[in-house]
Amino acid sequence: MDSEVLEFDIGLGGGSSGRDGDEDAMDISHHVDEEDMVDSPLPVTWGGSGEIYLPEGDLLDLEPYEGMEFESEEAAKAFYNSYARRVGFSTRVSSSRRSRRDGAIIQRQFVCAKEGFRNLNEKRTKDREIKRPRTITRVGCKASLSVKMQDSGKWVVSGFVKEHNHELVPPDQVHCLRSHRQISGPAKTLIDTLQAAGMGPRRIMSALIKEYGGISKVGFTEVDCRNYMRNNRQRSLEGEFQLLLDYLKQMQAENPNFFYAVQGDEDQSTGNVFWADPKARINYTYFGDTVTFDTTYRSNRYRLPFAPFTGVNHHGQPVLFGCAFLINESEASFVWLFKTWLMAMSGRPPVSITTDHDAVIRSAINQVFPETRHRFCKWHIFKKCQEKLSHVFLQHPHFEAEFHKCVNLTESIEEFESCWLSLVDKYELRDHEWLQTIYAARRQWVPVYLRDTFFAEMSITQRSDSMNSYFDGYVNASTNLNQFFKLYEKALESRNEKEVKADYDTMNTSPVLKTPSPMERQASELYTRKLFMRFQEELVGTLTFMASKADDDGEIITYQVSKYGEDHKAYCVKFNVLEMKASCSCQMFEFSGLPCRHVLTVFRVTNVLTLPSHYMLKRWTRNAKSSVMLEERSNDAYTNYLESHTVRYNTLRHEAFKFVDQGAKSLDCYNVAVDALQEAAKKVAVAAKNDGKTTMGNGRIRGNSASDANRANSVSGNHHASSNQHLSEDDMDKKIRELNNELNFASRKCEVYRANLLSVLKDIEDHKLQLSIKVQNIKISMKDSL
Repeated sequence: MDSEVLEFDIGLGGGSSGRDGDEDAMDISHHVDEEDMVDSPLPVTWGGSGEIYLPEGDLLDLEPYEGMEFESEEAAKAFYNSYARRVGFSTRVSSSRRSRRDGAIIQRQFVCAKEGFRNLNEKRTKDREIKRPRTITRVGCKASLSVKMQDSGKWVVSGFVKEHNHELVPPDQVHCLRSHRQISGPAKTLIDTLQAAGMGPRRIMSALIKEYGGISKVGFTEVDCRNYMRNNRQRSLEGEFQLLLDYLKQMQAENPNFFYAVQGDEDQSTGNVFWADPKARINYTYFGDTVTFDTTYRSNRYRLPFAPFTGVNHHGQPVLFGCAFLINESEASFVWLFKTWLMAMSGRPPVSITTDHDAVIRSAINQVFPETRHRFCKWHIFKKCQEKLSHVFLQHPHFEAEFHKCVNLTESIEEFESCWLSLVDKYELRDHEWLQTIYAARRQWVPVYLRDTFFAEMSITQRSDSMNSYFDGYVNASTNLNQFFKLYEKALESRNEKEVKADYDTMNTSPVLKTPSPMERQASELYTRKLFMRFQEELVGTLTFMASKADDDGEIITYQVSKYGEDHKAYCVKFNVLEMKASCSCQMFEFSGLPCRHVLTVFRVTNVLTLPSHYMLKRWTRNAKSSVMLEERSNDAYTNYLESHTVRYNTLRHEAFKFVDQGAKSLDCYNVAVDALQEAAKKVAVAAKNDGKTTMGNGRIRGNSASDANRANSVSGNHHASSNQHLSEDDMDKKIRELNNELNFASRKCEVYRANLLSVLKDIEDHKLQLSIKVQNIKISMKDSL
């Protein structure tokens, strides 16, 4: 159930009073199901002054008895709870009676927390599925203490049942019982101080245990500390909520494209909030294929429940797609948030999304993004692994490295499954509950299951970095809402400056080429600097790889690609020669958008000299944010020649291999094939001799027969007899060469104009961005001065 504060005294609940047989008394049954209450200590509300009554002197060692008197109801409560602590059980209020005359409580009954039985057919539970059923703790215990108010105003014990029907709790565990868990004033002060310093619940509890000399003397559990910190944070935010709304309203007034939304009514004191500035919404149109929803700041270590949506730009840098403050973290709230974010992003869902390992978030994503591939953040799972398996890490120093190797370096699903089973058996962890949980969810975080989907990561095997990288160095555990806005704007400004710097480096400096490959030169002119460096690593890596043909079905050629001397670890590359498309078993292109060294090795051995256009994702190029629709590849004559030559070469080679296979089947086939090759060789020689006198189209020579030439000459003579009748064959050759030269010169000029145009457009975009940054700086300085 959702967190709530129940106003019962030290967990004893509400009560009743009244005198037996009093005609003016009425019965009020008040049953509190402790199993359904929040697992945290309850606020002490004894008396009007708010002070706690504690038994003094001999009362500390007394056992209740009928006729025992107390000055007040609060004193009776405190005494019975103190007695329960000494004996080893927890208490609660079972029933009460009120006076018919004035409604005052005149009788209370305090019982053992295990009194009665849970009602499994309650109306509040029978119509809904209980996702996390609580352990049944009620066993029908009869132990109780009844008190009633006398005419004198004092309270007297009217009934006492001592016997319990269950085991009692030993003294060193009694602090875990609900009615005995209290966070004292000094403890609250210490928690507040340590939370403000950025410490999490676990470290704070360690400090408290050290301060008080043991967990039993602290008086409450880590869960209580965690709940107190969460409630403390929520109370703090309620007071600052209007500050957040005022800031968002001001930003929207300055720019109508600034988007924000509040779940529920803006007049409420608190609620979930989402916002996205115009730049974030524009960035999503360029780089919204993969998104990270970072919930790191939800943890109680942080004072702000802050959750940004981020992505990756064309330089591999984090880019912002919007932010949220999550006061309420129910499934309905996440559904609202994701729908609101999707609306702000023009309704276009991402290809993939990465989040923390959280069942509530997963359910919300399945509802709002049913077609989006959902991945759990590997970094968070590894971090949680250090907590859940700390005893294994201490006992077995090599376990962490083996765990990382199993997750990151396995090449196939079968290899991962085998490695995982071997690992859990080796360290006797097959029955570990948390490991079973993450293994059940392996398809959403282990890379080998996710490689067929784009996540914009530069390497499949890299260790996952922390998701909260966009605001690292700005928002931290001690940041409050008053400080947040300035730090938020500084983070945006810093990220913008880094992107501008990366754009400048890409456009105004040339990388060092490491090979004579035309493909490397082509990539250096199209990719951004960081992406080119990553591509260059793959291209240079092909020099240590070899490819051998394993199969050819007439359309697809299959290659086995491996490092020299490592034939046992081969990658399978399927290459469609006619479509110039290759797919690798490592699936790096599908995962990161960059061709792997295995595919590039096949391109090298098959004489593919330039990278086919479908391998150049625009989101990784220097023109990723350009709104001008220009050819994404270089169009100079040299590149066109290389590409057309590559297509012709590979097509002929493919056909020749099939011809050889057929011709070698028998002696007759061989003789026919040799004759055909000799005849074809003569025709090719004639065509090569006449090269330049004929036009080229789609890799075939037009007009390469005598009849074609005669028809062409006849047509030419009919239409141009007056101008061409005196031209000799040498003069025609000379004229054709001149026209070809003019055409090539015009093509080069077009390329220069095109390059200049791209440069001007880029300068305009850079200038606009710089002006935007200057305007933001002026606004920030004006705010600071005010």
